[in-house]
Amino acid sequence: MALRLLQLLVGLVLFGAGCAVMVQAGIGLDPWTVFAQGLSRQTGVGIGWVTNLVGFLVLLLWIPLRQRPGIGTIANILLVGTSMQLTLWVLPSVQGFLLQVLVFLAGTALVAVASGLYIGARFGPGPRDGLMTGMHERFGWPIWTARLTVEATVLLLGWLLGGTVGLGTVLFAVLIGPLVHVTLPWFDTRTRASRSRIGRRTAPAPGA
Repeated sequence: MALRLLQLLVGLVLFGAGCAVMVQAGIGLDPWTVFAQGLSRQTGVGIGWVTNLVGFLVLLLWIPLRQRPGIGTIANILLVGTSMQLTLWVLPSVQGFLLQVLVFLAGTALVAVASGLYIGARFGPGPRDGLMTGMHERFGWPIWTARLTVEATVLLLGWLLGGTVGLGTVLFAVLIGPLVHVTLPWFDTRTRASRSRIGRRTAPAPGA
């Protein structure tokens, strides 16, 4: 349990740091961060703090969807935006298109590793993912339909509010799924437990 909690916390902190790296690259963001950035620019509140607030508001939408948050859900709301804000305070912005692309790709890779860590810890989904799975369970929508509907909506609203949409938005959409598909098995605690049980069953008996 302690190792799983540590994995969760490290994953969420790295997730926020990866998002901050993508923000500083300045070539576009994932839909939810576009939305948070747009709200930040309109209100003057730091994007990390806005991310935490948006996570909390999304969690309230779980109530009519009859979803129950886990430890990971609450930790997500508290840590991702905080880590993002703290990283932005020390991370300079990036100039030069090629360097911006490289930095954005590094941020995407960091988010993918972080996703593998916190999802693999299996302490419950983040508030945004839980919203989509809740829509699937409550209304029978396919997951991809719920995700597309929600993310297209927040992307449009974020863009109208002044969030950055660009090449990075496209790169993230194309790359994050395959990257998490690779990283999740590295850190999936259930997979590790299964392998451990198989290893114990197949190990030779003492003295054999």
